[in-house]
Amino acid sequence: MKTILLGILLFPGISPLFGQEDLTATIKKMDSLYFAAYNACDMETQANFYDENIEFYHDSGGLATDKQALLQSIQDNICGKVSRELLQGSIEVSPVPGFGAVEIGQHSFINHMEGDSKSKPSKFVVIWKDTPEGWKIYRVISLH
Repeated sequence: MKTILLGILLFPGISPLFGQEDLTATIKKMDSLYFAAYNACDMETQANFYDENIEFYHDSGGLATDKQALLQSIQDNICGKVSRELLQGSIEVSPVPGFGAVEIGQHSFINHMEGDSKSKPSKFVVIWKDTPEGWKIYRVISLH
């Protein structure tokens, strides 16, 4: 009983019995919706996912902190050229009490400009912020 009470106090937004499953399902759904927009070059939907204070850390591209510049880069370099595939079963989700969640997973990209060549799976970390307007992508770490 003390363990359940401690869990409720430390993680008030997450039920100790069912909350983690709900959070994981929610973040997996958000990941799926975002990358469906990414693969379809739906820039308006992608823009709605990004927090205004986005920080995107890319191991070869560096740090991006300007939301509009990030979106422009995606439109110029990704749209119609590259698509993303999630490595099924790779997503792990951890709560960040009072803020949101951390998603860790693996994905690969298909380069349609090079005969649909597929990259080897790479790791990613997304920090999701739970806002009154919905879940927002707040921080991204992309490793290749």
